[in-house]
Amino acid sequence: MDIDNNTSNSCYSNQNVTFFYQQVNKTIRGNWTTRDHLVIGLGLPLSLIVVLANLLVMAAIHMNRRFHFPIYYLLGNMAAADLFAGLAYTNLIFNTGPWTAKLTKKQWYIRGALIDISLTASVANLLAVAVERHQTIITMQLHSTMTKRRVVLLIISIWAVGIIMGLVPSLFWNCECDLADCSTVAPLYSRRFLIFWALLNLLTFFIMLGMYSHIFFHVKRQSRHTSQHASEARQQTVINLMKTISMVLGAFVICWTPGLIVLLLDGLQGKESNANKYEKYCLAIAECNSLVNPIIYSLRDAEMRKTFKWILCCFCRREGCQPRETLSTEIDSPLKETQVQTEFPPQM
Repeated sequence: MDIDNNTSNSCYSNQNVTFFYQQVNKTIRGNWTTRDHLVIGLGLPLSLIVVLANLLVMAAIHMNRRFHFPIYYLLGNMAAADLFAGLAYTNLIFNTGPWTAKLTKKQWYIRGALIDISLTASVANLLAVAVERHQTIITMQLHSTMTKRRVVLLIISIWAVGIIMGLVPSLFWNCECDLADCSTVAPLYSRRFLIFWALLNLLTFFIMLGMYSHIFFHVKRQSRHTSQHASEARQQTVINLMKTISMVLGAFVICWTPGLIVLLLDGLQGKESNANKYEKYCLAIAECNSLVNPIIYSLRDAEMRKTFKWILCCFCRREGCQPRETLSTEIDSPLKETQVQTEFPPQM
């Protein structure tokens, strides 16, 4: 169904989802394809792992009082955002392929909004963690200066930004009144919105890159000046920090670059980009970032690993599991503190 240029500026709010797919030559197949089965077969297990992994992180932070610091509150919120991403991707899987034609426009916008909210919140959390690490490491503070109130306000702001970004396309920044601006990846979305969203994420990446680079050179300079007096544990902390920074930046680039490139190509070239051939694979790769985050930020923390083992032990054994109160007392004991932990808050 083609609409000539003379009426391209008219609004088509009463049209269904299939109409907009036809405008960008995106076919909603009546039968399941091999790609559809592959997306579902790989996507559902991935989503389940993402949900369970991030639930484990949130439970560990809640149950271990030594994680009750601003940085870990932010990590817990990032785990919540990544968990939400797993649920949003699961919802997408059950509303894709031939099922897309049965969606109303409201349902279609909700499907996209859930993805936008979860991924935006996840990226915003990465930025918040970078800011907190930069403040703590550069100023050599014992703990972050952020109060619980400021942490709560920051978390609320993160979700507010995510919700706003998720609602923008359905409220006003769509192509219902400008068919020439329709995206091939998300046919009801404006291509200009996708360009804006992709550039915003790239800007976030470069801000993170600048912060972590500053931390890297600062720690390297401080380590060189104090190497003769620093303990072996302190040197190991510096090495672990550098490894974590490299892994964070590497994971972000690997998981997000394909999707951002596809969005930019779709926004700039439209139908000529053939972006819809790769969108689902790029989304799955971006979703992997929600699984990589708890691995990077949590599994590299020895205390987090210990808490993970305790939680899993409670699920695996009905008897002989250490009570929660005993665990908290043991973890809080000053006899467990090392020299590095006395100088700094728990480092990732």
